Amino acid sequence: KRHLTGRALTEFKFQRYMRDYAKVVKTLDDNVGRLLDHLKEQGLLDNTLVVYTSDQGFYMGEHGWFDKRFMYEESLATPLLMHLPKGLKARGDINEMVQNIDYAPTFLELAGAPIPADIQGVSLVPLLQGKHPKNWRKSIYYHYYEYPAEHSVRRHYGVRNDRYKLIHFYNDIDAWELYDLKTDPTEMHNLYGKPGMEKVTREMKKELLRLQVQYDDSIRHTQKL
Repeated sequence: KRHLTGRALTEFKFQRYMRDYAKVVKTLDDNVGRLLDHLKEQGLLDNTLVVYTSDQGFYMGEHGWFDKRFMYEESLATPLLMHLPKGLKARGDINEMVQNIDYAPTFLELAGAPIPADIQGVSLVPLLQGKHPKNWRKSIYYHYYEYPAEHSVRRHYGVRNDRYKLIHFYNDIDAWELYDLKTDPTEMHNLYGKPGMEKVTREMKKELLRLQVQYDDSIRHTQKL
């Protein structure tokens, strides 16, 4: 390492980063397995909900980044794995949009405890029962505002539905990004302001404002959409 410079040093750091990441994944897999084995041995597996999740996803070089915070998919998509107790029939992937604000009401409902009215999330229990509620959320809202700070990620907020994502960087800049996640899943082609995207942009901005009102985000009073 001490003798490396330029691209060779960059490649060394990347390979070390990927190696360490792979070690973390293996360690996680091994220890979740140990936990499940222990619960099974104690006769507790059938009535225990086991959850692995995180605060955000993580960049591994995508968009030229590592770490998280930006609203691109690698960071926005948060890992969520569950081993369900008996009585919850869902299996495989759940395609509905869920958020970490849904965890608390889910755990409360499963524990038979009341869900406070001011909780912004929605219980995932219907999804875990294998149901697909028609009134389930069709979009999610994101807002990052910790700037200036050590990570130097500019303030931005946005909305994502099953196909499009709209992001607005604000404060000391004013920049919009619009992505078609169906045709451009790696979010490399900004469609904001492009001919033919006017209707989609209007609809996404309308949904953005609706969610800002729903979550009582005061940014809606200072930013013009």
